Amino acid sequence: MSRTQLDPRQMLSDDMLARFDERATGYDRDNSFFHEDWEELRESGYLLAAVPVDMGGAGLALDDVVRLQSRLAYYAAPTALAVNMHIYWTGLAADLLRAGDDSCRWILEKAADGEIFAAIHGEPGNDIPLLLSTTTADRVEGGWKLNGHKIFGSLSPVWTYAGFHAMDTSDPDAPRIVHGFVPRDTPGVEIIETWDTLGMRATQSHDTVLHDVVVPDRLCPLVCAAGFAGAGPFQLGIFAWGLLGFAAVYRGAARRAFDIALAQVPDRTSIAMKRSMAHHPEIQHNVAEMRFALDDVEALLDRTCADWAQGVAHADWPVRLVGTRYSVLTKAYQIVDLAMDLSGGSAAFKRSRLEQLFRDVRMGRFHPGNTLLAHELVGKLCLGIDPDDPQRWG
Repeated sequence: MSRTQLDPRQMLSDDMLARFDERATGYDRDNSFFHEDWEELRESGYLLAAVPVDMGGAGLALDDVVRLQSRLAYYAAPTALAVNMHIYWTGLAADLLRAGDDSCRWILEKAADGEIFAAIHGEPGNDIPLLLSTTTADRVEGGWKLNGHKIFGSLSPVWTYAGFHAMDTSDPDAPRIVHGFVPRDTPGVEIIETWDTLGMRATQSHDTVLHDVVVPDRLCPLVCAAGFAGAGPFQLGIFAWGLLGFAAVYRGAARRAFDIALAQVPDRTSIAMKRSMAHHPEIQHNVAEMRFALDDVEALLDRTCADWAQGVAHADWPVRLVGTRYSVLTKAYQIVDLAMDLSGGSAAFKRSRLEQLFRDVRMGRFHPGNTLLAHELVGKLCLGIDPDDPQRWG
């Protein structure tokens, strides 16, 4: 791709979105990766949305990217969710570079050359992702040897670099987290096809097993204390681009469900009322509830993203990021749930787009931080309680 500035209007055209919309149900039905969507997004430059202009990207900040992601998710939520895994690494690297930290500049250069980045942070039994890890990192000459099992790794069919975190336990009194990137062709990397899920099926987020995988120091931009004690701009940037990007996807899906319900309700008839169900007071009440929730979602997400993009120095950014993601996901699910009610029994059939949206949006409640983690972190941080306190329930 030429190193000329990309036009955001051409990266996600109406014609592209119409094709994505048409293909979405097939990807879901066949439990297949969105290869056709992926190639169109790559060709249009969408994967370089957050890459700086002088490196061949569009140079978009978080707020602009989130708007694009919601637009994409309106038509193909799984496609948008999986793409977010690549974009959040480029967004983080671009933010760090603007702040004078070039430790991840190479990510932007590789992305501009066509490399694909994914995230393999999920782990069985790890309820504090990114800050703790069940994957081990043993020091070897010139790098780290990794052993562990990662789950929910989107873009499994296409990624070329996977961002990981692993625990260095060489000093039990001072455990550290190693953050780095493993190339796909590294010996010991095994992708196990496990993805047959309730929703978001096109993401193909298979398991990744790391067995004596050696990653050189040059691909490990940060080694820090485990837990919140070691958290800094790198981790906060991942939370911002990751969590708010997730929220953007579910915002777009909720808007689609709202619009589908509104289009269907006037066509539903009532023998008792002898006219459209749109005249039923409770239908009107639920439509209003959906609209209230959607307005809340959009106002909160847009404000949080704008503050991040403008560099507002909130002292409580972790609370805002976790809280925004939780609130948006919760209300998005409520909107889609009500849309199912308003559409009646027809929404139960596989031919209904609402049926897929309901399953896709339900998947958002599995994302970090889920209900348990979000409430614990936000509650502790607001009360001034150390989140690393080992007596979590004391």
